[in-house]
Order: sequence, then structure tokens, then C-alpha cells
Amino acid sequence: MIFQPDTETLLAVVLGAALATAGGFSERQLERAIHRREKQRSAALLFGELINSMRIILQFADQARGRGDPYGPITLRLVRATRREAEIYDRNRETLLDLRNPDLRARITTLVTRLAFSLDGVSDAAAEIVATQYSVRALDRADPGRTEAEQHIAALRETQKAAFDFALETAAEIPALLAALTPLAEHNFGVGEGAAPAVAPTIATPRQS
Repeated sequence: MIFQPDTETLLAVVLGAALATAGGFSERQLERAIHRREKQRSAALLFGELINSMRIILQFADQARGRGDPYGPITLRLVRATRREAEIYDRNRETLLDLRNPDLRARITTLVTRLAFSLDGVSDAAAEIVATQYSVRALDRADPGRTEAEQHIAALRETQKAAFDFALETAAEIPALLAALTPLAEHNFGVGEGAAPAVAPTIATPRQS
């Protein structure tokens, strides 16, 4: 087949336009892929650091629980600090969608939710114990209500311990999540291990009484 000069020119223009379109499309696709990857990396880094911080602070809380009053001011401050980390998760929940693995998203959501409920249980029990103790002080020792109140306090302490132990059991899942997030975040979350070496085993094995 013989092409006329005008036909050759037209074919060259069409071919050039097609190549330019294909090149532009490929470039946009590449940019989108890079953008998605960067968003996923940022999300993995954010939530990895978040749950790792919760794990470390909770380790310190467990260490504080082993000294003096198990649920004294220091332990409760650390519990509240861990709970505040969960609030950061709540404020950034939409960012979780940047993680393309639905199973990983579900595991993070479940873990943070369980930790939040457990920590709320510890704090709520502490507040109710204090309120009940005030009531006990106002009762005479012979008052039947005093015995009932003291029994209620004992039950609250058991509830408090169970909630804290459940938080520790839940936190034991964090290392596996960090391992899954590490390649996505391109970051080694293990650097935090040295922050609480003396209490690291307690996350794997909650205290028994």
C-alpha cells in the first residue's frame, strides 16, 4: 500500500496524538499509584505509632500496678494516657481507609475498641470505688448498709482488675499488627521495645492473682 504525503502526515499526527494520550494516561496512573502508596504508608505509620504507644504506656501502667496501691494515682494516670491515644484514633478514623487491606483495618479497629472499653472500665470502677468509700465513711460500723457497701467495693475491685487484665490480653495482639504494618509504613516499630524492657513480658503474660 502506498501512502500519499498528506496521508502520511495525518497518520503521523494521529500516531503522535495516540502516543501522547497513552503517555499521559500512564503518567497519571503512575502518579495515582504513587499517591495511594504514600497515603497508605502515612496511615500505616500513624496507626502503627499509635498502637505501639498504647502498648508501651500500658506496660508502664502494669508496672505501676505492681507497686503500692494497684490502682493508685500513677496507674490511673497511665490508664488515662493510654485512653487518650485511643481518642487520637477516633479523630483519625477516616485515615484508616488508606490501608487497602480490609482485614488489617478490621483488626486495628477491633483492637482499639476493645482497649478503649477495657480502659474505661478501669477508670469507671475507680470513680465508683471512691464514691462508695465516701458513703462507707458516713455509715456506722453496725449499719448493715456498711457491709453491703464494702462488698460492693470488693466487687468493683475485681471488675477493675478484670478490665485491666483484659486490656493486657488485648495489647498482646499489638506486636502481630505492628509486624503487618511494618512493610507498609517502611518503618521498624521495634525501636520502642527498649523504652520499657523491664515490663515487656507482662503484655504477653498478664499478672495472675
